[in-house]
Amino acid sequence: MLVKENSTRVEVCIGEDVNDPVFCVADLLPHLASKQEELILKDAFDGERLAIVSGHEPGPEADEKEETKAAKQALKKAVFAMIQSYFSCEIREEDFITADLELVPAGPARYVGFDRSLIGGYGQDDRICVYTALDALLSSEHLGRTKAVIFWDKEEIGSDGATGASSRFLSYAIEDLVCATDKNLSPHHVLLNTQALSADVTAGIDPDCEDLHDKHNAARMGYGPCFSKFTGSRGKYGASEADAEFFGEIRDCMNRNKVPWQACELGRVGMGGGGTVALFLASWGMQVIDLGPALLGMHSPFELSSCADIHATRNAYRAFLAL
Repeated sequence: MLVKENSTRVEVCIGEDVNDPVFCVADLLPHLASKQEELILKDAFDGERLAIVSGHEPGPEADEKEETKAAKQALKKAVFAMIQSYFSCEIREEDFITADLELVPAGPARYVGFDRSLIGGYGQDDRICVYTALDALLSSEHLGRTKAVIFWDKEEIGSDGATGASSRFLSYAIEDLVCATDKNLSPHHVLLNTQALSADVTAGIDPDCEDLHDKHNAARMGYGPCFSKFTGSRGKYGASEADAEFFGEIRDCMNRNKVPWQACELGRVGMGGGGTVALFLASWGMQVIDLGPALLGMHSPFELSSCADIHATRNAYRAFLAL
């Protein structure tokens, strides 16, 4: 999103339409990458060298024979003219300084395989959990008690900031609701008596890298959503551990509603792992456990999920909201 000096907002979404332009970061050809090949992965790509290719033609007034500052300015001027034409409004260079923009892989999600049983696309972690959870909430029946689905941002970088799960937004919202309805009730009692699912994906066992998984505890594509009692990394660092009573209650809920499910860990104990927002909910005393579908190629430009798992995940969230 671009916010202009007069506070006018300009929504930016380029690349979804087949006729939209797309952008890229150029890569070094293998023939000249001998030094790059010697580096470990985290050192091979310098963040300051990931320049976005956004234009090439400088415009008719540029001098093609002279690589000068004026020629470079002509290119910038031509690109800005195209940007203003695209959004049908004046956009200044300064507007980009205060903008909130992300460059992500473009292109629609596609069915994968001859049987079309898989879905491939960017950003399924964690849009598929957002979609299935929202659908479950909108289709749930009124049961005379409070139900909520909360969407947090910044989960992949630590859940920090005003829109992350580590913020005080939820506790403040609970305080306001309690004060408006029952002044004799304490907000922390509400949080202590709340049950929650941390809706997040997990890693499906990769047939090409099976040695990184514990085969006896790995998630398998097509077997339903996965309960992850232990999240975090390298053991249970940064984890929230659901108690046996709560896990048993949720398991009974899934079985009664004929929802297929599996229990898993994200990789072998000493090979890494991954955290979710569950630990922030647990810090308020909530009963919480992670539940979501498995992915292959998680965090890649083309993640893979199972159609059957997405359907079962929606049913799992529906069953939980009906408890």
